[in-house]
Amino acid sequence: MSRVRLMPRLDIKGPNLIKGIHLEGLRVIGDPNTYARKYYQAGADELIYMDIVASLYGRNNLTDIVERAARDVFVPMTVGGGIRSVGDTREILRAGADKVAVNTAAVANPDLISEIARVFGSQCMVLSIEAKRARAGAWEAFTDNGREHTGLDVVTWARRGVELGAGEILLTSVDQEGTRQGFDIDLVNAVATAVPVPVIASGGMGSVEDLVAVVGSGRADAVAMADILHYDRLSLAEIRHGALDAGIEVRRVFSDAA
Repeated sequence: MSRVRLMPRLDIKGPNLIKGIHLEGLRVIGDPNTYARKYYQAGADELIYMDIVASLYGRNNLTDIVERAARDVFVPMTVGGGIRSVGDTREILRAGADKVAVNTAAVANPDLISEIARVFGSQCMVLSIEAKRARAGAWEAFTDNGREHTGLDVVTWARRGVELGAGEILLTSVDQEGTRQGFDIDLVNAVATAVPVPVIASGGMGSVEDLVAVVGSGRADAVAMADILHYDRLSLAEIRHGALDAGIEVRRVFSDAA
């Protein structure tokens, strides 16, 4: 197995870092760049920024936040929410992002996936999928921060997205998000088995054991985490050491205590 990436996820509303449960009941945590610098200094492999109200306003509002983060953070940044065109992608990349995560606009216009991949490369185009259980062994893709039905089967949509040019899947379980009850292992495994690109598991991490399970049984290539870090339930160093102790290959950071 290749090295598993540890990816703090920062959900943004206006100027604030926020956190909720099932993508609802949002609470303000603080200044996103303060947390971004903290996670970068602690050895995060990548950061994920998601403008969680962008679909309501039709545009991404993270340009200023990303520009400020890029001055202090020197790991890849994936930015999503309200990315609706090649022009939007170019703007956020110029601000300092390395990748864009697209959900709502990709569902409305799947050709956008191909357009972004053609202009900027597949490695830049991350298909963001918000999944809810439809029945045993099946999940529906949602848009607009888990509010709007699409009627799309998650696994089928993931396959199509990759065929169109997506180089990575950000897979968020709305059912598990913010619960600290662990990832939807069956969901992650179903998508990871179906596509040949990396899958980032998001939604539900409450312990190192949850990471071990989603990497081992779920076959995740990367793990996004928010609540566990924002509320100091575990540090990145503790998560990294726990993963290494469980035999999961993650990047070793020189500054970690032995």
